[in-house]
Amino acid sequence: MSSEKADDIAVALFSELFMADQLARNRISKVLPKGMELSHFSVLNHLARVGDERTPAQLARSFHVTRGAMTNTLTKLEWAGHVHIRPDWEDARQKFVAISPSGRAARDSAVASVVPLIAEVVQSIGHDRVRALLSVLRELRISLEGDGG
Repeated sequence: MSSEKADDIAVALFSELFMADQLARNRISKVLPKGMELSHFSVLNHLARVGDERTPAQLARSFHVTRGAMTNTLTKLEWAGHVHIRPDWEDARQKFVAISPSGRAARDSAVASVVPLIAEVVQSIGHDRVRALLSVLRELRISLEGDGG
């Protein structure tokens, strides 16, 4: 394949990814429970799935954001009562974050509002096509993570 064709495909791929990302974020944000931001949902969902405490630095790395951005999100979640933040008993400079029962309920409510929207999109595209797409997107993500992204 000529490098011009490869460049065109690369530009088209990222253009579609960016547009799909923006549209998905907008649609999901609209159906989240009142007061919940997409970043809040993402962190609560992550903590619910891992089922264990994480440090703010670990969370920042997981979401590829700065520690400051993660601290801002965690401060809002703590204020809402959705996470518990405690000091590390062995290293007072470090903290641990855990989802609270209120946070789990808020996450579950958010999932309940988001799933029908996503299910509708999957239904319209087709389960088999989405399953194949997931495989490709996973490979793309892993490749980008490996490039220091």
